[in-house]
Amino acid sequence: MTNGFKVIGISVRTTNKDGQAMQDLGKLWGQFFAENIFEKIPHKVSEEIYAIYTDYKSDYTEEYTTIIGVPVTSLDEIPEGMTGREFEAEQFRKFIAKGAMPAAVGNTWMEIWQRDKELNRKYTYDYEVYGAKSRQGDHSEVDIFIATK
Repeated sequence: MTNGFKVIGISVRTTNKDGQAMQDLGKLWGQFFAENIFEKIPHKVSEEIYAIYTDYKSDYTEEYTTIIGVPVTSLDEIPEGMTGREFEAEQFRKFIAKGAMPAAVGNTWMEIWQRDKELNRKYTYDYEVYGAKSRQGDHSEVDIFIATK
């Protein structure tokens, strides 16, 4: 069981169909860094960046929302143009994407999708944690947490 958390960041509604998510998420990450979103978020808990996948229409083949943001202690101040959400505690299965980013994360998701039924996914929310280890070139690591029943 992983504790719940609050997050503030920027979001997009997307789908994995026809490579749409690759484009939308690339733009969202671009915006996150170009607009220095990290610095604008109040009440940060850590230096880690979270990418959260939620509001699934059904499963990974349909629409979902992605939020790129930072865990915070409070949702009292949400900067204009940003999203603030609270996520409840869930049961998660952890995967570690290892290698050059973002390819390693993409490859790990392919593995997760192939094992979709076996993993007994809950589709409440899943998330990635980009910490210090995520910026180590070809030896980077990103933790991916998949909600399970």
